[in-house]
Amino acid sequence: MTLKKLLYMFHSGKNPKFIYYGKNLLRQWMPKCFYRNRRERYLKQLDKRKDREYILDRVDYYCKLTHSVPLPADAPTLAEHKMPKNQKVYYFDTYEFTRWFPPQLHWLMLPGDIVHVPKYPSIVKSRPLVPNNENSVLMKLDKVRHFIFLHDRIPFDKKMDRVIFRGKIHGKPIRYRLLENYFNHPMCDLGDVGHHPEDPTIWQKEKLSLYDHLKFKFILALEGNDVASNLKWIMSSNSIAVMPRPTCETWFMEGRLIPNYHYIEIREDLSDLEERLRYYIEHEEEALAIIRHANEYTMQFRDGKREKLISLLVLQKYFDHCNRGGS
Repeated sequence: MTLKKLLYMFHSGKNPKFIYYGKNLLRQWMPKCFYRNRRERYLKQLDKRKDREYILDRVDYYCKLTHSVPLPADAPTLAEHKMPKNQKVYYFDTYEFTRWFPPQLHWLMLPGDIVHVPKYPSIVKSRPLVPNNENSVLMKLDKVRHFIFLHDRIPFDKKMDRVIFRGKIHGKPIRYRLLENYFNHPMCDLGDVGHHPEDPTIWQKEKLSLYDHLKFKFILALEGNDVASNLKWIMSSNSIAVMPRPTCETWFMEGRLIPNYHYIEIREDLSDLEERLRYYIEHEEEALAIIRHANEYTMQFRDGKREKLISLLVLQKYFDHCNRGGS
């Protein structure tokens, strides 16, 4: 590994994966019975919390099931939940909470970028923002990659009056369209970090740290396979996310974001990108209001104890609706 890559790994702003994997491997050594015996007592703390209604609202948002839905006869049990050769982050992020529940419970979990509504209720990281998507039960999965929040020391008025994008574009039409139409635009700093041989080499650029992105007033958050994974850390910064209205959502509840209140909305064809950037450069007070609202939105995900309780309650509700006799 080169010195440049080593420095990038430790100063990129991303969550260090070796810490994530180390912590989760240690979890494998803890007896599951310790958590199962505490579950009911732990969940009862909900009734004593001042934010009880807020918590229940989020639980119902993630798990929209309202009546019993039997899973298929071959649905696996929690006892069969073993570490796979790949998709380990999905195993670790679910195991953190499934270990609190009886091993005989049945469930379905779909790892990866899910943009369809499953036939049966399933635990997923992402779901499409469409009607009747209650079979997509959201949990906070692949969080080492998706849930990053930054401390931004650069005030908005000290940042560049430009928009930045770095990401993989191959097989992602909206990102390809962006570089095709705006690569040489003076208000844009764009680059393809995928380096796919079928895509124009002139678009290829090296990765930048997240902190390098924060030198710009505007950062594009464009969906790839599902959601834009950079949206969370952009909204925690003093820069503004620029994007079309989302079509998918995760634990971050992208479906609850308000255009031009939490982020700058642009058309799906990106044709008004320059117009929207110029507007907020000229109307700085409105831009600062969006930053304030975005920062406030991200704060709800930073209470670790509450996030843990919500995660357990989501699983409890899922098992109650999908297992006869409850959990």
